[in-house]
Amino acid sequence: MIIKHDFLIIGSGIAGLSLALKLSKYGTVAVITKKEKAESNTNYAQGGIAAVVDPEDSTASHYNDTMKTGGGLSDSNAVKLLVEDAFERINELIEWGAQFTMKDTDSSAPQFDLGREGGHSKHRIIHAKDLTGREVERALLSSTKSNERITIYEEHFAVELITEHHIKSSADYSQDNIHCWGAYVLNTPENKIDIFLSRFTILGTGGCGRIYLHSTNPSIATGDGLAMAFRAGAVVSNLEFMQFHPTTLYHPEANSFLISEAVRGYGAILKTKDGNPFMDRYHKMGSLAPRDVVAKAIDTELKKRGEECVYLDIRHKDAASTIDHFPHIYNKCLSYNIDITKQPIPVVPAAHYMCGGVVTDLDGKTSIASLYACGEVACTGVHGANRLASNSLLEAIVFSNQIYKNIITQMEISREIMIPDVPEWCDEGTFNQEEWILISHDREEIQSIMWDYVGIVRSNLRLKRAMRRINLINEEIERYYKKTKISDSLLELRNIGLNAKLIISCALHRKESRGLHYTTDYPKADDINWKRNTLLKRQSGFIKFFTKDEV
Repeated sequence: MIIKHDFLIIGSGIAGLSLALKLSKYGTVAVITKKEKAESNTNYAQGGIAAVVDPEDSTASHYNDTMKTGGGLSDSNAVKLLVEDAFERINELIEWGAQFTMKDTDSSAPQFDLGREGGHSKHRIIHAKDLTGREVERALLSSTKSNERITIYEEHFAVELITEHHIKSSADYSQDNIHCWGAYVLNTPENKIDIFLSRFTILGTGGCGRIYLHSTNPSIATGDGLAMAFRAGAVVSNLEFMQFHPTTLYHPEANSFLISEAVRGYGAILKTKDGNPFMDRYHKMGSLAPRDVVAKAIDTELKKRGEECVYLDIRHKDAASTIDHFPHIYNKCLSYNIDITKQPIPVVPAAHYMCGGVVTDLDGKTSIASLYACGEVACTGVHGANRLASNSLLEAIVFSNQIYKNIITQMEISREIMIPDVPEWCDEGTFNQEEWILISHDREEIQSIMWDYVGIVRSNLRLKRAMRRINLINEEIERYYKKTKISDSLLELRNIGLNAKLIISCALHRKESRGLHYTTDYPKADDINWKRNTLLKRQSGFIKFFTKDEV
């Protein structure tokens, strides 16, 4: 089936839904999401959204904190745009119905209850208790529900972006001049491939934390947009910079439940099993140090002591106030018989956020014409080598707004461009259930390899071993993919395998330690040779690294 819309958005998080609401004023919008519409990384974001609203704060301070955390690789223009546009975008969310936590004050003017997180020099985190993402998602979905121009296609999995590759032979087009016309999409309930056509396609597919064994991300975070864009020929960047959240609940049944950084901002202290604080030995900001510093410090302590976790201690704070600030975290921990007002919280790091992604300019445009990207799947230049806490939801709404502004300037021009005839998806082959049972174990093996060898601390030996094993697994997956009827599980497995290979490739390519990438073979930063982004794209079936000038 061919389905046409003026705009195609892949992903239903804060980036995709906020953009859908704006674009609906100019045409019909299709939002496709591979699970339920509320299932997204946005929905799991606890901490909040960074924005300057306090008179004692300044955009210059927010800018400096972001640039400092980014390890020398954050793009100054992107960061400037981010911090200066923040307050307007927050007001937009409020207009759509988002209800943020306010101070209990006698003042006639309501005031945000501002939190503070690692790397921030001021209290500037706007939040909705400890479920900010869920509140934002609720408000956006509520606004889209009554919008007749927005159609949300649940349980629809984007398979491939439609480009000249599907329309012409390889000899008839240049890989440096590619257009996107939409996507082939697996309609999971009906088990068939539909063709979604659009003059503008936007990736808002989120991150890829689930390529690791331990991750704060929902199960859907398999990097589908990143893998699709790379296969289509888009430039991607900085995939070695995977952020590991320092504090997830250590419990066999907790599935890496996130303990928000806001808990440390509130006053919690990281301690070893014997009750001694340790972060002051690693950074002047102690437990409020940037995430990469804290995660590496915890990793060091665990390896040095041979222990399985460290502890986050908030018992010294008023119990009622703690419960009021963090009701979700309190109740979740209590369900595992941990009362955070009386017991320290056992925590370990877990994969949390991809700072790299599909390269975009300040308007959200990728290197493929008519293809845009925003949110965690994109590399806008804001995060550099390490993301400042609570800049992620902000980046998503700021740059989705940039995409909106750019698209409406292109509307008239786009109408003059004919969308070519797109061939039906070739769906030959039969499903071999016996073989799938064998290959389905590859997902867990990839996740274990990435956790063991491509984690917080890396080395050439570990990375090369990981690459050898990932290459063998990917060859097996590709052979199976080419002869088998597509399923959502197979698509996720294929994308996980490719993304693992790309991350390892980037990590091997960077011969220094910077931000979130730490290798024992090159333990120091090298500003002379490596203070630059890692840029790569697919060329003739292989991974090709570029300099900025070459791209």
